[in-house]
Amino acid sequence: MITIKNTLKIVLFGLFFQFGNAQYITVDESYTPQDLVEDILINSPCANVFNVSVSGGNFASGEKSYGFFDATGTGFPFENGIILSTGKINNSPGPNSYLSDDGGSMGWNGDPDLNQALGLSNSFNATILEFDFIPLGNHISFDYIFSSEQYLSSPTSGQCNFTDGFAFLLKEASATTYDNLAVIPGTNIPVKVNTVRGPGTICPPANATYFDAFNDDNHPTNYNGQTVVLTAQADVIPGQTYHIKLVIADEGNYRYDSAIFLGGGSFNFGIDIGDDRLIADGNPLCPSETLVVDATQTGATGYQWFQNDIALIGETNSTYTVISEGEYSVKINYGTLCQTTGNITIEYATDLIVNEDTFYLCDADDNQDGIMTFDLSTITPDLFTNLPSSYTVSFFESTSSTIALPTIYTNTTAYNQPVFARIMNIQGCYSDYPVNLVIKTFNEIVTDEEVGLCETSSIILNAGSGFSSYTWNTTPVETTQSITVDTPGTYIVTLTNSNNCSKTKTFTVTTSGIATINDVIINDFSDNNTITVDYSGLGVYEFSLDGTNYQSSAIFNNLNEGEYTVFVRDTKGCGEVSKTFYILDYPKFFTPNGDGTNDFWRIKNLNKRNLQNSTIDIFDRYGKLVFQINPRNQIWDGNFNGYALPSSDYWFVIQLTDGKIVKGHFTLKR
Repeated sequence: MITIKNTLKIVLFGLFFQFGNAQYITVDESYTPQDLVEDILINSPCANVFNVSVSGGNFASGEKSYGFFDATGTGFPFENGIILSTGKINNSPGPNSYLSDDGGSMGWNGDPDLNQALGLSNSFNATILEFDFIPLGNHISFDYIFSSEQYLSSPTSGQCNFTDGFAFLLKEASATTYDNLAVIPGTNIPVKVNTVRGPGTICPPANATYFDAFNDDNHPTNYNGQTVVLTAQADVIPGQTYHIKLVIADEGNYRYDSAIFLGGGSFNFGIDIGDDRLIADGNPLCPSETLVVDATQTGATGYQWFQNDIALIGETNSTYTVISEGEYSVKINYGTLCQTTGNITIEYATDLIVNEDTFYLCDADDNQDGIMTFDLSTITPDLFTNLPSSYTVSFFESTSSTIALPTIYTNTTAYNQPVFARIMNIQGCYSDYPVNLVIKTFNEIVTDEEVGLCETSSIILNAGSGFSSYTWNTTPVETTQSITVDTPGTYIVTLTNSNNCSKTKTFTVTTSGIATINDVIINDFSDNNTITVDYSGLGVYEFSLDGTNYQSSAIFNNLNEGEYTVFVRDTKGCGEVSKTFYILDYPKFFTPNGDGTNDFWRIKNLNKRNLQNSTIDIFDRYGKLVFQINPRNQIWDGNFNGYALPSSDYWFVIQLTDGKIVKGHFTLKR
């Protein structure tokens, strides 16, 4: 069964085949080395090229490992150019459907200069194009793509370090050492399979920005992957003779061919008129700054300056003064046929406008000491009105400091801390911008409250006066100083003072109410007479025996004989109740001498406790019953059968009607 996808591939293949396989590059081995260099790679009347030579594959078929390629209409980045391969260039055109793996039994030598440049010892199958040239300008450059079968989309881990090598070796003709121009931009790392590779395989990516893609079957070339278009370049001395050697070779063995594609006409004998001045590089021109660009070249017969590809009228001198950003170029004539160019891109740093230079925080802790922690990253967006996103801002404690403050910064000067904002990625255009970090205070005392809500009533919650605004957590939100509530809950009000600082005050409202005294539990006739109030109710209560002095405990100790009233009141003000009770006790002595003081021995307030029917038996020291106090005889006068008993200790037993029995003794004194 043929799927729709496969059917489409077949149809497309047929269409491309019908129109001459236009999706694939073609190659031509008929060009001489001189033609390849002068007519294809350079293609300029300014070229002064000589001593051109090429060496490569020694194939029995006579096929070559170098030649011309044409990519017109294929989508390949170069329209045409030179191809240098470690195998047959006839195997380079797409589709990418089989392995280009030439050079086995017909292998040939590697190259010692390549070995030295890349640190190799075992290169094979080297293809070399080299020539001498004399530059008119001070700069050369050319474009290239490195392609390889070693870019495997599904390699084994052991294949991750397989890599063929190539180099673009340049030296002055009289020199003995080369410089390799085929390096990753901004580095001295040679471009190879294992130094430029994208993600998506078991092999780790490396400098993936410069990797183009792993190829499918319909790629214009028969290679598994390739780099993006890269540029090799070097500064040279005008009029000096140079030698360049373009070489590619297999490493270790002949397996898995690789190729270098050199863009046709890309070898440029230009001039370097200075480094680009870019924001991204940190070196733009400062606002209102000018720059004199000097393109002076020996032997030049004329100059024409351009801005954004538009000729600048009257700008025909060797120098030009830049006053605005743009892409500038100069065309330099040498006679009537030869013309070189130089290019420079100019950007200007933004003329920053300060929007706000004072930033406030409220002191959030209790001591209000003017020390707080700032998130400096939140300041930057408000500091300038027009700060480009590419600008990096850091803060310093002084203009001379080289140590940036941390993003989360705690001020060291209370209440007002000066710091300085500095543009870090564009040096020289801006002075430090002073910034004030101000800490405002909330000195008003705010305390939370617990409030009782009496049953079936309402209460007013008053947050206090003197604040600029009030915001309650009610629904709907209330904004007055006080509110009236009739349900328990937690009520929070946000108080904002004149410094625009805020604190919250919490009212905890609980239901409360008047107490009910169920009983007064009395423990008397003891050395420590006590009572315990048995009560119930919704509220929190406090207790008193005089109505003035209150305690939280319902227990009272060390009470003397007598009548008392206990008061129970709600701490939230919902009301008070009371109950009278009596403490009973016996006299420790009596003096029946007729002076009207302590003449009788008795127990007071029995009737107040409804214990009037209790009986009390009194005994002398020998255990003889001498008197009985009962409902008919309430007091004892110290006599027995009409005779006065002597001074002594006497004992008693009280049979209370509530079942309690009390025993003790007292003294009769005469």
